Amino acid sequence: MNTQNIRLRVWDLPTRIFHWSLVASFAIAFLTAESEKLRDIHVIAGYTLAGLIAFRLLWGFIGGGYSRFAEFLPTPRKLFDYLKSLIDGKPQHYIGHNPAGAVAIFLLLGFGITAAASGWAVYEDVGGHFLEELHEGASNGMMAIVVIHIAGVIVSSWLHNENLVRAMITGWKKLRNENSAG
Repeated sequence: MNTQNIRLRVWDLPTRIFHWSLVASFAIAFLTAESEKLRDIHVIAGYTLAGLIAFRLLWGFIGGGYSRFAEFLPTPRKLFDYLKSLIDGKPQHYIGHNPAGAVAIFLLLGFGITAAASGWAVYEDVGGHFLEELHEGASNGMMAIVVIHIAGVIVSSWLHNENLVRAMITGWKKLRNENSAG
């Protein structure tokens, strides 16, 4: 089969800055969570995370191309078909987010909103022990999704012979012009 490499701009600059800033703010918040001495850093990282998520929610509607939520809405059928393609050993290829990645994004946003809101409430002494537990649970849930997301990026990069980390740094993907799903 004759294939040709195509270079395509997939991730715009605001999406890439958001992504890596979210990585940094979440990592800082997570790593400083248990330290009273580093509480101010934890709180600043949490507020930063909240602001970044607010931006991403807006950008998901007004941003361009593959950054728009409508571009990668993970319907149950799309998710089922994608997971089935993985099991069958013929993974569907997506230019933007695949359905499993899209589910991870929405879960990360949801856990992030929950962690930020409950963290703010805990910091302001509102809600007591329940919100402390919610904050910790949402943060741990977010970390679990981060680990799954990283594993998915590694597997997807290998299956499709593309470097997704490089694409999220540069914005460009090298695609082969054969059966891409979207």
